[in-house]
Amino acid sequence: MTKIARFTPNDELRRMQRDFDRLFNAFFTPARTESGADVETAVWMPRVDLEETADAYLIHMDLPGLSKKDLNISFHDGVLTVSGDRKMETKEEKSNYVHVERQFGRFYRSFTLPKAVDESKIEASYKDGVLLIRVPKVEAVRPRQIEVK
Repeated sequence: MTKIARFTPNDELRRMQRDFDRLFNAFFTPARTESGADVETAVWMPRVDLEETADAYLIHMDLPGLSKKDLNISFHDGVLTVSGDRKMETKEEKSNYVHVERQFGRFYRSFTLPKAVDESKIEASYKDGVLLIRVPKVEAVRPRQIEVK
């Protein structure tokens, strides 16, 4: 027996309206800390490459012009957050910029990690403007080869 599905344009429009409302609410609602205070809005976002190996997740983040002391890395409730501040260099001479593309100011990126990571062994290194964060997987979730007998 064939069942006929009816197309109702009003239902589709309502669904689309809900999706747009959810999108705009997420975009325009300020982020909050655990205590409920508003989080400072980021001015720019650094470029990131995410890589998964057999034993870890690797996060490569481009942060040229920053030093190690400008970076803050935290891990809480499965979320790894990298934040910092790139200050604009000013010179005593009066410069007349024609075009500026480099971004300055506060940034942050957050990554929700799988539950099967070993948070006590997260490592970060910074070299030549690239931050590398290594998040090891717990032993139980690493893939293992099974020999056929």
